[in-house]
Amino acid sequence: MRVEIWSDIACPWCYVGKARFEKALAAFPHRDGVEVVHRSFELDPGRAKDDVQPVLTMLTAKYGMSQEQAQAGEDNLGAQAAAEGLAYRTRDRDHGSTFDLHRLLHLAKERGRHEALLDAFYRGNFADERSVFNDDERLVELAVGAGLDAEEVRAVLADPAAYADEVRADEREAAQLGATGVPFFVLDRAYGVSGAQPAEVFTQALTQAWGERTPLRLIDDGGAEACGPDGCAVPGH
Repeated sequence: MRVEIWSDIACPWCYVGKARFEKALAAFPHRDGVEVVHRSFELDPGRAKDDVQPVLTMLTAKYGMSQEQAQAGEDNLGAQAAAEGLAYRTRDRDHGSTFDLHRLLHLAKERGRHEALLDAFYRGNFADERSVFNDDERLVELAVGAGLDAEEVRAVLADPAAYADEVRADEREAAQLGATGVPFFVLDRAYGVSGAQPAEVFTQALTQAWGERTPLRLIDDGGAEACGPDGCAVPGH
């Protein structure tokens, strides 16, 4: 069974939701039969790379809330993250474009280091003091820590077209599936789960999707030649 997860590094509920999903998956009896694929989604597509601002400033402008309301929301998110064992800075974080981070995540996917880099980016954005936005060397540092080659990472960052199509393809697919926000979990292209649900909800979704998988129906008259572990059928024998 395949579970696809659309998320954004700038999304605090994606950070929390990933931990909750992983808690459910770790206890799932068929864990070894589940493939998890992370896909790209930008909450703020089109934002310029150098357009970085404090999270509270972004929240007050986008949602029309007061600074006090925005800070209360951050404090609540900090408590939710802590309940999942995650570090979360509720003060002095900033917000910016995640396009380069998603491009690097596609590089990491090709190198088999996607999960490690995704976790590094989440920690970098939500727990560490140094920003992940508009700071290429910070991204290089995090990527190297996740097992990628520094010069290869710098080459991707220097080429705005590198992995751009892959990011956009993920985002188009999310739109086609009806995702308007993240995190968005798709199980075997049969079930969708939106938001950072409690682990129990993910457990229920995994169990239901696993139980309703359609077995392969073989159309075979028994007369066609084929190859198998013992070799290939020889015509006329």
